[in-house]
Amino acid sequence: MLSLRLARGGRPLVQLRRLLVAGASAGTGFLLLAVLAGAVARPEGSVPRLLWCLVPFALTVHFAVVVARADPAARPREDLGAAGLGPGRLTLVAAISTAIACTLGSALALLCFLHLRGDLTGLPFDGAGAAPLRADRPFPVAAGLTLLALVPLAGAAGAALSLRRRAALPPQQALPWGVAAFACGLAALAYAGGGTAGRLPGWALTTLGLALAGPALAYGCGALVQLGRPGAVRLLAGRGLQEEAGRIGRPLGVLCAVAAALLTAARTGLLTSDPLTAGAAVLAGVCAAATLLTAAVESRQARARTREGLLELGTPAGALRSAAVLRTAALAAGCLPVLWGVTELAERALTR
Repeated sequence: MLSLRLARGGRPLVQLRRLLVAGASAGTGFLLLAVLAGAVARPEGSVPRLLWCLVPFALTVHFAVVVARADPAARPREDLGAAGLGPGRLTLVAAISTAIACTLGSALALLCFLHLRGDLTGLPFDGAGAAPLRADRPFPVAAGLTLLALVPLAGAAGAALSLRRRAALPPQQALPWGVAAFACGLAALAYAGGGTAGRLPGWALTTLGLALAGPALAYGCGALVQLGRPGAVRLLAGRGLQEEAGRIGRPLGVLCAVAAALLTAARTGLLTSDPLTAGAAVLAGVCAAATLLTAAVESRQARARTREGLLELGTPAGALRSAAVLRTAALAAGCLPVLWGVTELAERALTR
């Protein structure tokens, strides 16, 4: 009940983020149900499609975890601690809130799936969704409900683990691990070549490598901004970017990996006219972008006291806005070459 009251009493931006989590969960759930229906109708060749559903599934769970971490209701406060809501209870509340949002999305996916199949009130849209969703075959409801339960369970578990406040590796220490995982991912893509067996683990390792190297990339962009004799704006932008590197670096690396995968798939012809494939690609891109934006909002909230202190000391508000614009420009300038390089290397590995 407390989780429901906190969810109902959240601010509009918090509610919007929770609705986005529910929407991402609905998209992933609908994709899982559609692939399951196709696997029941034609079992041969269905395992690769089921495995590729892990990509939007993982990105949806990652988005749900970042939203739970940025939720103001999950932050420990002295007044809540006096009322018996310590860090452990708040972690449980955040996990339950995440599970509620994901469950809402899964229920919506089930309703839309059954409606398009004609299992509720007849075939809508002149039966346009009957053939893709295999309406002529019986659907295993128990298996579908099991798949739909995966996103809420994984999102709640991920939120609980993320809010335990474990210390992360410094950016410089995580960089070698990221480079090693990225190299292994490219090797797996090169080994896969024209086949599909090694593409999923190859892209998984590549994404892991970029996620681990992302904080170092953001930290390096902050260092480049401060080169030479920086003024007040460059110093604020560079130091702020280095301080935020651990929070926004991993979502930034994941977004670079997803964007590189989509560009590579488009350039090599791997994206077909299959609506499920296109929907999964759009869902993956939206989840990665929304995760980075949520992490940026969390970073802004974390430095709110610093901003107030600078304003009290007489720092012009225009200088703070210029520093924020400079941080964004520095990240874009640092990520675009990385995105181009990863796309080129992945395309060469797949077409060798």
